[in-house]
Amino acid sequence: MKAHFKKYILNFKQASGTSRGVYTTRDVWYIFLTDGTNTGIGECAPLPDLSIESPKKMCAKLLQVCEQIDYFIQLPEDLQSWPSIRFGLETALLDLQNGSQQILFPSAFTRGEKGIPINGLIWMGTPEFMKQQIRTKLDAGFRCIKMKIGAIDFETEFSLLKEIRKEFSSEEITLRVDANGAYSYQTALENLKRLSDLQIHSIEQPIEAGRWNEMAELCRQSPVPIGLDEELIGRNAGKEMQKLLETIRPAYLILKPSLHGGLAGCEKWIELANKNNVGWWITSALESNIGLNAIAQWTFQQNIKTEQGLGTGQLFTNNFDSPLEISGEQLWFRPEKKWEFADLMADEMVDNDF
Repeated sequence: MKAHFKKYILNFKQASGTSRGVYTTRDVWYIFLTDGTNTGIGECAPLPDLSIESPKKMCAKLLQVCEQIDYFIQLPEDLQSWPSIRFGLETALLDLQNGSQQILFPSAFTRGEKGIPINGLIWMGTPEFMKQQIRTKLDAGFRCIKMKIGAIDFETEFSLLKEIRKEFSSEEITLRVDANGAYSYQTALENLKRLSDLQIHSIEQPIEAGRWNEMAELCRQSPVPIGLDEELIGRNAGKEMQKLLETIRPAYLILKPSLHGGLAGCEKWIELANKNNVGWWITSALESNIGLNAIAQWTFQQNIKTEQGLGTGQLFTNNFDSPLEISGEQLWFRPEKKWEFADLMADEMVDNDF
């Protein structure tokens, strides 16, 4: 077994805003595993200022992983502090084992027989931009809308959500919101009470991560069910994971393999969530179509019961052509469509750009 890696910069079609700032480009790394005949590809995509991994240290760690590839394949748990690398290694190995066709989990999804229901994501921006996105998603047939909030003033965001509710009831359109920890504890409960008037399905991470007692109190009092996202980052030990759920008692977990321990880490969260009667769904985290494809195939295997947060691959100008396709409110895999990543495969030099 041999391994190498390569850095790639994804360019956003337009600046994409969150409460943590605005993205115009996205650094990702690809790890390649080869057995002399086939080559498996996995994506490592940490998010700046959010992942426990430092993007500045990715090359050094990937070089170590590639030099000791047999060790890390045998002991992937040693990468639990590097969740995006663990995810990249897990998926590259699955790709290699399944013939290097980016079919990691053969299923009715990869045969093109069934799709995955997804939400339509509304990015932060000017009210006009957000309103345009909402209309586009509704016209495309989405019946579950997720809106990122917290970057502009609450009144403007509330009015946008109110406009949707005037036109569509909660039976017709499910509304989710994601605050990315933007609210203070003092203002969060009042905002949540007002959002409940609009029959909001759930809110992700209303206050910043790490304040378990305050989050627990919000979960106890909030009329809007609360989901945890950033709160799960860096929580890898089983006892700590269980304690978090017992302390905060959230309604939902929002799971991202690149942030929450790779596929293995997310499977552990799902097991604990099911035991503790906590709902969950899976989202991508601004990966390219390579990472999105792996997450989607794995997601289909997880006995999903609600809309998932997949489909952000449309955001980039230089993404890789793939069999993935969004039709209506579902993500599909079209096996007749081919992958186009020849440029990525052409140069097998290790990226030593430290």
